[in-house]
Amino acid sequence: MKILFIGDIVGSPGREAVKQLLPGIKNKFKLDFVIANAENAAGGSGITSRVAEELFGYGVSVLTSGDHIWKKRDIFELINQEKRILRPANFPAGAPGAGEAVFTVSGGTKLGVINLQGRVFMEALECPFKAARRAIEAVSKETKIIIVDMHAEATSEKVAMGWYLDGLVSAVVGTHTHVQTADEKILPGGCAYITDLGMTGPFDSVIGRRKEDVLERFLSAIPVRFEVAQDDIQLHGVVLDIDNKTGKASSIERIQEKLPNA
Repeated sequence: MKILFIGDIVGSPGREAVKQLLPGIKNKFKLDFVIANAENAAGGSGITSRVAEELFGYGVSVLTSGDHIWKKRDIFELINQEKRILRPANFPAGAPGAGEAVFTVSGGTKLGVINLQGRVFMEALECPFKAARRAIEAVSKETKIIIVDMHAEATSEKVAMGWYLDGLVSAVVGTHTHVQTADEKILPGGCAYITDLGMTGPFDSVIGRRKEDVLERFLSAIPVRFEVAQDDIQLHGVVLDIDNKTGKASSIERIQEKLPNA
């Protein structure tokens, strides 16, 4: 099975990248399934029903998220209705939505997706390592193909999760920092791993936001509204090749596609 996982989509530029570039990527890699982290897809922070439907319409199958999942008001109702939008599985019991789900790919093959959030330098949630084991126990009853989005700040926490889940899942991919890392690999137990997928959005920026806004914040230490930048739009992510029978990864390939004239 060929799976594309798209790095954090930032605002309307990121959505435009998906709209224009995803058809070509699908054709090139003969993709079976597309996952994207979309917690920054609506105005640079959060997800709305309109934005979610837009991305589904472009061919994204599942949207994962992270610490910005609750930024837009309508997500609280939407996430209970829409199985294809996940929030981190280690939010406390009672939080809206779900952190894992199983989906059926064309041909009848099933695939599980798990969303986690780290705790180092981030809001304190329940242990993502324990939450991962609980989610895997549930998902593995239906499929051996399991993809994990580890949305975290610290590279050490992401790397640790990769080793912790090696042999239990098909892939652990990191999101959140918006900078693609060059450490993609297949771990000994057959788990594909990368510390960060990168960002889908404007690269003439500071991780998607206007350079001037971010510099003013750093220089003045005064709160500044960070607007989404608009130029040098790219789509970053990875293509995973997973064995349908064993659930083990055979390859992981980084991709960086750029919008022409962007």
